[in-house]
Amino acid sequence: MRYLRTDGRVGIRRPRAADEGEFTAAARRSRDLHHPWLAAPDDPEKYAAYLRKVRGRDNSGYLFCDLATAEIAGYATISGIMLGALRGGHLGYAAFLPYAGTGHAAAGVGLVLDHAFTGLGLHRLEANIQPGNEPSRRLARRLGFRLEGFSPDYLFIDGAWRDHERWAITAPEPG
Repeated sequence: MRYLRTDGRVGIRRPRAADEGEFTAAARRSRDLHHPWLAAPDDPEKYAAYLRKVRGRDNSGYLFCDLATAEIAGYATISGIMLGALRGGHLGYAAFLPYAGTGHAAAGVGLVLDHAFTGLGLHRLEANIQPGNEPSRRLARRLGFRLEGFSPDYLFIDGAWRDHERWAITAPEPG
């Protein structure tokens, strides 16, 4: 398996059509873990739509995998990528069972951040997190994101407009 980045335990790579079965099974297995925060692509049609999205010009998708087993431990997506003066995007992420709470997500998202800042040349990433999603808030805080604000009725998720906190991180200063 060819990974974009590794840390000795976790590697990140691009999703492929061949990942559909493993990814959708992991999404179904993790449905209760993710509800009501997000709905990961859990069937072939939704996975195909996800692949089309992350292969688009303004989006980029990553799987984070356990290096010992090569199993998909979770995924991250950078959407709404803007270049020019902003050089940023929006980051979403989720861990799959049985890897939730094992550090795989923190390692995987950390590798995605490194790739975004050095490989893609981005300067800023924003993660929009529902206030009650404490595991995601802890992960953002652990990785160095800062809380920048609150957006009521920001995203339509699970049949309703949901409030979100805006967390952001910028590329480390060279040196």
